[in-house]
Amino acid sequence: EVQLVESGGDSVQAGGSLRLSCLASGFTFDDSDMGWYRQAPGNECELVSVISTDSTTAYAASVMGRFTISQDNAKNTMYLQMNSLKPDDTAVYYCATDGGTKTEEEVIKRLMTTNPPPCLPHNFLYWGQGTQVTVSS
Repeated sequence: EVQLVESGGDSVQAGGSLRLSCLASGFTFDDSDMGWYRQAPGNECELVSVISTDSTTAYAASVMGRFTISQDNAKNTMYLQMNSLKPDDTAVYYCATDGGTKTEEEVIKRLMTTNPPPCLPHNFLYWGQGTQVTVSS
């Protein structure tokens, strides 16, 4: 069973830093695309960053130059280093993954039984419970 457990969320002042962690299990971590998305109250979800199996990374324009995504395959853990935090970064941050290679049947079953957040890439089928980040001015 795929499990994603986020940690590291906290309350900080603007300009501060946090590092979020996502401990993964139940799938082949180094053969899976991973990412972070966030959800603030009253706002649509926003894809923050992704890292692919070849370590290619991508970032939302809103966090470019401030956030860094990385992963430690030996620890089955993904990270999000967040620097120069702003009040607009306040949100619940979620870890997500495609869970590795899936058959078409597995994908259809997963899509029929869950409701993936609309901001996730179409192949991302699993997400965690989230960790709260609050940035005060």
